[in-house]
Amino acid sequence: MEIRLLTPTDAKSYWDLRLEALKQNPESFAQSYEDAIMRKNPLEQVRNNFSTKGNFTLGAFDQGKLVGVVTLIQEQAVKIRHRATIYAMYVTPKNRKHGIGKALLTEAISVAESLEEVTKINLSVVSQNEQAKNLYTSLGFKVFGTEKGALKIDDQYLTEDHMVLFIR
Repeated sequence: MEIRLLTPTDAKSYWDLRLEALKQNPESFAQSYEDAIMRKNPLEQVRNNFSTKGNFTLGAFDQGKLVGVVTLIQEQAVKIRHRATIYAMYVTPKNRKHGIGKALLTEAISVAESLEEVTKINLSVVSQNEQAKNLYTSLGFKVFGTEKGALKIDDQYLTEDHMVLFIR
């Protein structure tokens, strides 16, 4: 298993995995599959994201195939530059329960720790996703708030827990 920062040359692999994630686990993402496929020039947007200051997308590769991702974004505005946020965490179903998610998050935390100004990492997770919440908690994240009705899929509202990890 290799974990590394994704580069613009990984855009196609990332986009394919992102679409899979939106289909497999729509409850885990604010973006819907339908919205994603309507984007204009998605590969160009992904390549630009991978080149943007403060945007770090890590990928887990199994025999050269991308099987997991996580994005860490450092806020850029002066008053909130001390914060980074985890987004778009996903591991393919057949690769779950092998420590890949934990390895990705551990590396994301290391990236945040290497950023001198960052003192905390935030993330949001659907409250019912016990597996993900357990992973985040095992790495030191703590719930600081709960948002009822954060997401709406068809006629179902989902609650999200907002979590934080202080790294300094």
